[in-house]
Amino acid sequence: MNLFAQPKRWVGTWATAEQLTESGNMPPLTLTDNTLRQVVRVSIGGDTLRLKLSNEFSTSTIEIKEVQIAVSKGGSLIDATTSKSLKFNGQTTLTMNAGSMTVSDPIAFGLTPRMDVAITIYYGSTSTTVTGHPGSRTTSYILAGNTLTSIEMAGNTPTDHWYNISGIDVLAPATSACIAILGNSITDGRGSTTNLQNRWTDIFSEALLQNTTTNNLGVLNFGIGGNCVLAGGLGPTANSRYDRDIISQSGIRYAIVFIGVNDIGGVSTAAAATTKATDLINAFKVYIKKAHAINVRIYGATILPFNGSSYYNQYSDLCRNTVNQWIRTSGFYDGVIDFDRTIRSTTDTTRLVTTYQNDGLHPDAATYVKMGQCINTDLFSKTDTIYPVIVKTGVEAFWFEAERFVTATAGANYDVVSNTLSSNGKYITAKAGLQSLAAASTNVADLITIPFTVTKDTTYQIFARLNCPTYNDDSYWVKVDNGAYAMVNGLSTGGSFAWMKLISPILTKGNHTLTICYREDGALMDKICITNEDAAPDGMGSADPLLTSIDIIKNKDGFILDWLSQSAISFEIPFNSRVSLQLYNLLGAKVKELVYSEFKAGRHTVHFDSTNLSKGIYVCTMHAGGRSLSGKMYL
Repeated sequence: MNLFAQPKRWVGTWATAEQLTESGNMPPLTLTDNTLRQVVRVSIGGDTLRLKLSNEFSTSTIEIKEVQIAVSKGGSLIDATTSKSLKFNGQTTLTMNAGSMTVSDPIAFGLTPRMDVAITIYYGSTSTTVTGHPGSRTTSYILAGNTLTSIEMAGNTPTDHWYNISGIDVLAPATSACIAILGNSITDGRGSTTNLQNRWTDIFSEALLQNTTTNNLGVLNFGIGGNCVLAGGLGPTANSRYDRDIISQSGIRYAIVFIGVNDIGGVSTAAAATTKATDLINAFKVYIKKAHAINVRIYGATILPFNGSSYYNQYSDLCRNTVNQWIRTSGFYDGVIDFDRTIRSTTDTTRLVTTYQNDGLHPDAATYVKMGQCINTDLFSKTDTIYPVIVKTGVEAFWFEAERFVTATAGANYDVVSNTLSSNGKYITAKAGLQSLAAASTNVADLITIPFTVTKDTTYQIFARLNCPTYNDDSYWVKVDNGAYAMVNGLSTGGSFAWMKLISPILTKGNHTLTICYREDGALMDKICITNEDAAPDGMGSADPLLTSIDIIKNKDGFILDWLSQSAISFEIPFNSRVSLQLYNLLGAKVKELVYSEFKAGRHTVHFDSTNLSKGIYVCTMHAGGRSLSGKMYL
């Protein structure tokens, strides 16, 4: 036993952002009962690894009969002496349910920095919808039957896409860490050279390895071509995938946000420029807050000029400059990577430098080298930082599961559908064929009616967690109280759930009613949030405190919540955690914040004054350690 051995931890060394594979990017040969070899280049090395697989966007299970990993010798060729079979919970075979992800058992494997490795998968049955990453910039190889042990896979069918593979972690010294990068096609490498691994993130990784203070940092590229921050675009929006792709990465210490041009490209008026810039900035503030909550340093990269592309007009460029000015000067980010100033023309700052320009929007390989080399690696040689948790006062938010408002009469023309990716496991959707394109229906069966109470005279934001797969099923009619219906269109989320803003009403303190009517069928609604905070919620949001369709949870994974009396609540947590206890009335209004503080593991009791509360049923919600519990009591 080596008493002086350095402790180790899992750190990401390679990753890619998963999405639903579009029809034009599907495997050219079915994966069912066939073998797929995929090549990736890792960033840092180690002697033990684990592989991450995803079936997140598929609609049915897939069967994997075996997975092997080996050193790649170029093209479809492998070094057979290095080939090893991976196991999952001790088994070589694996069945992945729709919407699921998995991680292999650790395996000894000699990775060196910037090594190319081949991941070879022999499939059984597969799904007609495929989870993958279209913009691999790397060739994969498909061959009929079980050809796992083939050294060169002669006669293969090539395809420049990745399927089902999502990441590799390496067991590295505890001083090692990774940098997770959120981006669009420019980060994904459009314009780089297929199979040469010369995206800007590759050049950046190589620069880090040349610096003795940063050669222990993995680089994870989460770029998706055509991706948007807020709505539309290709793949799940950045807002919807930020937690998955950035926050949850193994060993993350740094994050880079370099995205927004596809949102800005749709701007065509001065008003839209202001609104879009504000919405992007608010989204970035949420990213920063989340990163700091787990002590991750986060850097903002400025958005490149795009004159010469269809995106360009005076208003879209105004929007870009507004966002870039905020990135550079606001102080919210921990640092700035100014790609804009690095590669724009000095004579026309609305354009990329002419010698690097191809389509006016995407850099080419030479420009990617310049981008990767311009980054100050000293930004990534910082010691770990503990960021203070800032509690924002005066903010209120009300949460409503959509299925709670579908009854035998009201909302009867909506189907309630079970789904593991939905909050509370359910979403609602208008019955097939029902549309109300010209105006909102007056039939109560077509309406979702939500009563709510606010405590302030101010502007509120009404967000819905939606999955609107296409632009033909992405609109609703929405109103508050007896006001006119607003047609809310353009809510496409690219096939995954995301929080989308519906309307921003100015409300007075007191009781109100939100009414929503479908406009197009095919849109899926999971949850509603009404809040006086500008930024959209994240993840699945907080629990609806008044769920009537499920039992109130008071014990979950060792977290316990109990009412002791009309003025005392007890809770137990299995490990040290920040605990939030909030009290709601039956209208969904928060009437009291009981606790928001750090607690040690064990049982605790909170006493509060209930003498000024009206008689009735109240719900206490507890958020701690990533769990949400709630319990009712009559006061």
